[in-house]
Amino acid sequence: MDGNARWVSGDLQHPDRDPNRRQFVAGKQKPFGSVLSCIDSRVPPELLFDTGLGDLYVMRTGGEAVGPVVTGSVEYGPMTSGTPLIVVLGHQRCGAVEAAYKSFRDGKPLPGNLEAIARALRPAYEQARRQGGADPVDTMARAQVTLTAANLRSNQDLAPLVKKGALAVVGAYYSLDTGKVEVLAGAPS
Repeated sequence: MDGNARWVSGDLQHPDRDPNRRQFVAGKQKPFGSVLSCIDSRVPPELLFDTGLGDLYVMRTGGEAVGPVVTGSVEYGPMTSGTPLIVVLGHQRCGAVEAAYKSFRDGKPLPGNLEAIARALRPAYEQARRQGGADPVDTMARAQVTLTAANLRSNQDLAPLVKKGALAVVGAYYSLDTGKVEVLAGAPS
């Protein structure tokens, strides 16, 4: 979050982005966090958290949609190298969430494999419908974050790490307008 504060203020340090760091991580890596975020070109985790080479494992899917390969990728850091943090990062004006929302609302499937993304986002759509709110797409984007983070927290392989305090799984939301990341759920105490 310190890196995000630097991003918001424009006081960037650009850490770990030089040939020395490249040499240091060439033989091994030990990122301090894993981020599952959207494919949106405006939401690059390494930039908005002001991190560098070897600092984060990053997985990106449309609307933070998950399936077995993505879940396995998220599990990789905590299960192989003790990475203590997973952040599920949604964002404002998410195109994938909006497309899925409209697809469900209008009863019109999305073309090609985009329908697989929509299916993965269905629980967030259902939660957003129950919740209501002024901006149903934003409500759905936030629901997707909290549902995905909760599912990862209770995952059979990650839950023991969470229970013993070796892993935090945090749901967060990025404002495109301000650059600020807001923690929605799962912040370590």
